[in-house]
Formats: sequence, C-alpha cells, structure tokens
Amino acid sequence: MQQKVLHVLEFEKVKDQLVQHASSSLGKEKAKALIPSTNFQEVVIAQEQTDEAAKVLRLKGNVPLGGLVDIRTTMKRAKIGGILNAVELNEVSGTLYAARQMKRFIEKMVEEEIELFHLPVFADKIVVLQEVERKISECIDDNGYVLDSASVALKGIRQQLRTTEARVRDKLESMIRSSSASKMLSDAIITIRNERFVLPVKQEYRASYGGIVHDQSSSGATLFIEPQVIVDLNNTLQQAKVKEKVEIERILTILSNEVAEFSDDILQNVYCLAELDFMFTKAKYAKKMKGTRPDVNENGIVRLVRARHPLLAENEVVPNDIELGTDFTTIVITGPNTGGKTVALKTLGLCTIMAQAGLQIPAMDGSEIAVFQAVYADIGDEQSIEQSLSTFSSHMVNIVDILDKVDHKSLVLFDELGAGTDPQEGAALAISILDEVYNRGARVVATTHYPELKAYGYNRSGVINASVEFDVATLSPTYKLLIGVPGRSNAFEISKRLGLQEKVINKAKAQMTDEHNEVDTMIASLETSKKTAENELIEAEKIRKEAEQLHKELQKQILEFNSQRDALYEKAERKAQEKVEEASQEAQKIIHDLRKMRKEQHAQVKEHELIDAKKRLEDALPQFEKSKKIDKSQPVTQSLQPGDEVKVISFDQKGHLIEKVSDNEWQVQMGIMKMKVKEKDLQYIKRPKQEIQEKPLATVKGKDYHVSLELDLRGERYDNALLRVEKYLDDAVLAGYPRVSIIHGKGTGALRTGVKELLKNHRSVKSTRFGEAGEGGSGVTVVELK
Repeated sequence: MQQKVLHVLEFEKVKDQLVQHASSSLGKEKAKALIPSTNFQEVVIAQEQTDEAAKVLRLKGNVPLGGLVDIRTTMKRAKIGGILNAVELNEVSGTLYAARQMKRFIEKMVEEEIELFHLPVFADKIVVLQEVERKISECIDDNGYVLDSASVALKGIRQQLRTTEARVRDKLESMIRSSSASKMLSDAIITIRNERFVLPVKQEYRASYGGIVHDQSSSGATLFIEPQVIVDLNNTLQQAKVKEKVEIERILTILSNEVAEFSDDILQNVYCLAELDFMFTKAKYAKKMKGTRPDVNENGIVRLVRARHPLLAENEVVPNDIELGTDFTTIVITGPNTGGKTVALKTLGLCTIMAQAGLQIPAMDGSEIAVFQAVYADIGDEQSIEQSLSTFSSHMVNIVDILDKVDHKSLVLFDELGAGTDPQEGAALAISILDEVYNRGARVVATTHYPELKAYGYNRSGVINASVEFDVATLSPTYKLLIGVPGRSNAFEISKRLGLQEKVINKAKAQMTDEHNEVDTMIASLETSKKTAENELIEAEKIRKEAEQLHKELQKQILEFNSQRDALYEKAERKAQEKVEEASQEAQKIIHDLRKMRKEQHAQVKEHELIDAKKRLEDALPQFEKSKKIDKSQPVTQSLQPGDEVKVISFDQKGHLIEKVSDNEWQVQMGIMKMKVKEKDLQYIKRPKQEIQEKPLATVKGKDYHVSLELDLRGERYDNALLRVEKYLDDAVLAGYPRVSIIHGKGTGALRTGVKELLKNHRSVKSTRFGEAGEGGSGVTVVELK
C-alpha cells in the first residue's frame, strides 16, 4: 500500500484516534505502526481478533491491563547481567501482575463457555511467574522504595540510621535553643550540606562552634558549620548510609538475577500482552465510532451500508450506501462542487484500508469489503511549486503512475478527473482514462464536473452513474449519494432563487441544446422517482416487519389457546368420569341396601324389579364420548381430500384441509391460521358428513344440564379458578341468569383479587359487589350479568 495514498486518505489521522485508546506504550507503538495488509488471510484473522475483543468488551465492560509497561530494554539488560534499579524491578513486577491477571481473565471466560478463539491462544502462551512477582513486591513498594523487610541486615542498618540521626538532631536542636543561639546563628534551623547536618552560623562567631565548615552563603556572611560535638555522630551516620547502599545493591542484584533467569518467559509475556492490548485498542476504537465488523472477500465486491466518514462528527456526517463489484465495477459521480462527492470518495477509500488494517468500519451490519492488492487515489490539488507543475499536470503525473501499476486487484479513486484543462479535451481524456482502467478489471470510483460523462454510464455495461443530492429549495446539498442517477448543475434554479432576472435565465436556457434539456429533465425525473421509491421501500419494509411480528404473535397465541383448550377438555373429562364412577358406586350401594332390607324386613321386592331399577339407574348416568388420541407414529393410510379433519403432527394441533398446493403439500386451516404443511406431517382423523352437525368434544347425554346460581372456588388453584369463572359466566349467561354468586373465600385475598380483576374486564358483567352479612360477606362476590 503506497504511503502517499495513506496520506491522501488521511489514514494517519485515524491512527491518531486509535492510539488514544491504548492502555500501554506497547499498544500505542503497535497502533502507530499499523499499516493495511494485502494478504486476505491476514485481514480475516485481524478482523476476527478485533471482533473477539469487541465481544469481550460488550460482555465484561473492561479488561485488566493495569500495570503493563514496556520492559523489553530492561529485560535485555538483565539478561546480560546488568543490575536493575528498584523502579525497573517494580515495573517488571507490575508487568508480571498484568500478565497473570489477563491470563486468568481469559481462562475464566473460557470456563463460562464464552466462545473465544484467538484470545485463549495468547493466554496459553503467557507464563505465570507469581513467585518472582512476590519476591519483588516483598522487597520494593509501589513507589520503587526498597523496604526494610527486604532483608534482616537492611532492617538493622535502617534502625541504626534512624537512631543516630535522632541523636544528631537532638544535639543540634539543644544548640539552637540555647540563649546565645539567636545572636550567633543566621537562622534557627538545622540544614544539610554534603549529606551532613550543619548549622547556619554568622561569620564572626565561627570560632564559637568549632568543627568543619561545609559551605557559605553567597555574601559570605553565613557559614554552614558542622559543630565539633556532632562530627563523630555524622561520621557514624555516613558509615550506616554506606552500609545501607551496599545492602540495597546486594538485594537488587539477587532480584535482578532472579528476573534474568526467566527473561525469555517475561519477554514472551510482554509480546503477548502487547498483542492483546492492541486487539482491545482496536475494539475500544470501534466502540467509540460505533463501528461494525465487515465481511471480507477476494472478489472485488464492496457493499457499504450507511457508511460514514470516520473523521467527521457523527451528528454532522450523512451516511451513504455504496456498492461496487457486482452489477457494476465503475461509478461516475457527477454534480456541482461542495456537494459531498469527495467525502463519498474518501469514505470508500478509508473504509477499505481500515478494514484491511484489521479495524472495524463506521457502517451498519451487513457491510462487505474487498481485500485489494493496491489502492490508488488521485484526490485534491497537489500542485507542485518546486516542479512548476499546474493543477492539471500534477493530477496527470499521478494518473500516469496509476496507469503503470493498476490491475484487476486494484481500487482506483479519481477526484475531478480531467479537471484543470480545456473542458472538451478534459472530458475526452477522462473517458479514455476510465476506459483504460475499466478494461484492466479494476474497481473505479471517479468524480467529475463534465456533463459528457453523464452518458458514460449508459453506454457501457459495468458502469453506473451517481450523484449527490441537492435541495434546490434550501440551496444546499444533502450530501446523500444517489447511485444510478447522474448529477445536475442546478445553475438555473440556484440563480433564480438568488434573484437573477427571469429574462436573463430564459435567455440562458435558450442557448442550451434540446439534447441537454432532455437529459436534464430525465435526470430530474430519475431523482424524484428514486426518492419516492426509497421512501416507499422504507415504509413497505416497516409494514412487512410489523406484519411478520404480528403473524408470529398470532401463531404463538393460537398454539397456546389450542393447548389450553385441550388441557381443559381433558380435565373436564377426568372430573366427569370421577362423578360417573361415584354415581355408579352409589347406585350399587342403593341396590345392596334394598336387597338387605328385603331380607331383613321380608319386603315384597322382587329380584327382576331390582335388576330393572339398577338398569334404569345405569341409563340415567351421563355418558361421555372421549376425545380421540392419535398415534403420531402411524403413517397416513387414508387418501386425503379437502375438508378432511387432520392432525398436524409437528404442531400437535387439529385442523381442516383447504386445498392441495403441490404433490406433497396441503394448505391447512388451524383455527384462524392458515399454513402450508407437508403431507407426511399430516394425520387423518375423519371426513365430516354434511348432514350431521359435528358434536362437541365431550357431549353430555341423559338428564338436562343444570347451571347452579353460585360457583364455589374454595380449595381451587389460582389459574384453574379463573378458568372456571370464565366458563361459569358463559354458562350463566346462556341460562339467562340475571345474577350469580362466586364463592372465593377470604384467605390471603389473592384469589379474591384475581376474580375481581377478571370480572372488571369481562364482557358479560354489568356490575359486582361483595356479599351482604347474610350472603357470606367479603368471601363472596355477587355478579350482575348483562
């Protein structure tokens, strides 16, 4: 990738923004050195790494990279036997801590079954050296100070230092507090010169203190004297400091040797942490600019969805859709200046090199970028004063260089192609240059002012016109790119809005050729049609999504309703069967009692009369027609016809056949839902007879069905109780009752509240009230029906 192109497309500014998100100097170094790759596999891996890091940031919010320092130079010096100072050893300890934390962080995510591929590879290479880290941290604090606890000898030396220094200060302070001190001392303070404690004595009183003169003031009026009485103590103090220095050097030597022993492992940790920091730097940058991972290909296909220029403020830039490499390989953008043509050009170029550098791009999901072997750009006025080249000559030098190198794996960006010379010659040159680059198979986007190029896209396959939209009403560009619509100059409209006389404008229009006017009218029509189509497409897409969501919700509700209905039917059958069995047992008991009574009381009850009574009791019992259970494993053996009742096996729901839509597919009506179902997924149930009305799932035979004036819910579960209330209200309305009572009891009040809420919204309820004292009080709700 040419450095000149990276400069023209302002890739360096992108890297400047990227660097700000690095956690360490290692990450910043890699960000500054970032260049786009032309190797497809490298680009894929880099995009995967960035996306993986972005995924971790979404899930965890942050990563533990605190303490990471570039210690490569330090480690190389330790490796050859150099002694590291306390600060350097502290940086080594911090980096080891960062490595240990990062390794554990990634391993924990793997344990949580978060799908990661690249991060665990680097985590596995990290060597945990907790013992080395512990030894350093026990000897050196966070500020790089060697602790007293580093060794027993150091602790003793430091204790001697503190004791001796205290004695020195005590003696000097007693001298300062003496009655003569105020006369003989320039200032009543203790100070230090040449690492020894001294007093500031006036020149004329030098002999009063004796000792050693270490310094004097600039005027010579004050001498800094070490009094004779503390010379020995200062000597002892200096000896202790020498011992301290020797002991510290011994400790640092031991720690440096310890670090040197593991130098290769530590350098490997630094390499892994640098890579990880760089991955998360790219991910943080992507998060800030709301970037997405593009799909990458080797086929020269570019599809940018609502792409933005990354260096422009998000609230100012207008996102655009750009597509290249499928139906067409060349885009010619025409239109006036300041309309956004160059921004669209740079957006494409910058998104391409960002993607090839492993960065996410400022576009919506679904965007796609091709990996080009080279990106060429001739953008802006690069007039060279030194070479005395005109604007046209400067552009032409660039174009000549591009034509020498361009091939089918190149992306070429031309800004104002052919500008700076005679319009007719410039347009002819522009067409010829575009033909040359197009014939070599390159992907090309060019901007131009020349009206001759508006027809270029219509005369060649694989080439399409484009323009940036201009709002004549506001005399301002909208910066929206219109693919397939060539640009207009809008000169007449703008002049009219600015107040140019109508007769001047009409005279100018008369000078235009009929052919140009027809083209301009056609372009205006295309712009209007395109805008209308886009608005209608957005509206249609919105309606489609709403319909899709509604369809899903209806399907779910229907399936839930059918499932609940079947469950209620089965429960009703079970309860009815229990009642039947109870009635049968009672009948048996009555017959037994009658026989016993006949024997004991010699009643004149004949046996055939008992049998007849039992028969009548049995006939009076309600009988139930059980719902048919269908074995899903049975294949369809019956030939199906429209109107047949069937079961859709995959949904476990009944329905009716409407029509056969193909050799092995039927349209089935399930409740209010119609859907296409494979024949092998259907189970035949029965074929209805027109003259016989289909019976309910459970038909009560025998005596008339009676609806009670009250419903007792005590002891019922909450959900079952509400279902019973709904069924009871329907039955009561059918029976024509004006008023009914629902007994729910007092209890915790949950059932009472649920019943009240249901009654409040029920279509058949006119009003409700709690029962009077004689009706059961708040344990009963009296319902007035409509």
